[in-house]
Amino acid sequence: MMLRVYLTFKFGLLFFLLQPFVHEILIRPFSKFSMVILMDFFEVVKKRRSIRKYQDRKVPREYVEKILEVAFYSPSSMNRRPWHFVVVEGREIIKKLANTRGALRFLETAPLAIVVCGDEKISSAWVFDASIAAEHIQLAATALGLGACWGHVLDRQHSEEKSAEDYVRELLGIPEHVRILCVIGIGYPVEQKLEHDEKEIMWERVHLNEFGNAFK
Repeated sequence: MMLRVYLTFKFGLLFFLLQPFVHEILIRPFSKFSMVILMDFFEVVKKRRSIRKYQDRKVPREYVEKILEVAFYSPSSMNRRPWHFVVVEGREIIKKLANTRGALRFLETAPLAIVVCGDEKISSAWVFDASIAAEHIQLAATALGLGACWGHVLDRQHSEEKSAEDYVRELLGIPEHVRILCVIGIGYPVEQKLEHDEKEIMWERVHLNEFGNAFK
């Protein structure tokens, strides 16, 4: 028994000491994201919160690419894939985005913003397709240890004379047929919010076979 405990301890210690080398030799060469421990899907969903305050820290380009890859994996009506994404980096241009009246003020501290758009020439369902892609973006950011928040643009006003969509369109040179749904701010959160819990699940709003018939 003592020998078993001793050997377990020795092998455990050896594994601990060799772990950095195993990572560098066997794992790191095969994945540029190997430093990130990806959460399982349900954990990501529970941890996703609207984060509006960010650290003054640049989001690595490989993270941005991974987030966009996930966005392109999202479903779309008739698989028409009408999305366009404008990646916005740089303090000055992001501050101009934040000047959009109302929902985008939180972008002032964001190191990264992704403008989510849909081409209405490609699909009349662009707004739904873009919404799904926007959610994928937020979940991907959460999985990478980042915070994100949706800032709504469509059908919002920048001023009495100009819509928020037109303001963002002019600022970023987006053509008329490409509609703008939202801007997602992304960055390392200043503080961690509590994850969602089961108290938020409203089973009374789930119906079985007919409305009003309790599912649970």
